[in-house]
Amino acid sequence: MGGGARYPYPKEVWSPAGGWWTRPSNWKANTAIAFAGIFAITYGAWTVSADHEYRHSEPIRPIPSMRWAKQYRDREATATKESS
Repeated sequence: MGGGARYPYPKEVWSPAGGWWTRPSNWKANTAIAFAGIFAITYGAWTVSADHEYRHSEPIRPIPSMRWAKQYRDREATATKESS
């Protein structure tokens, strides 16, 4: 079982994925760096989106994005300052 032995492959063929039987020794570090980059880009996009989100009509009931949207965070901050 296992598909047989590795066979000779043409050396002139190039693949962006690494070609046949690739297993880089630093795949764990590369994966961690890629996930860190994806996380940083996602966090940046999320932050910019939350700061620019504005609702022209008030929602009838609370919605999840009200927790992080700047429009409602500012309203809650001023409401807590006024009640103190």
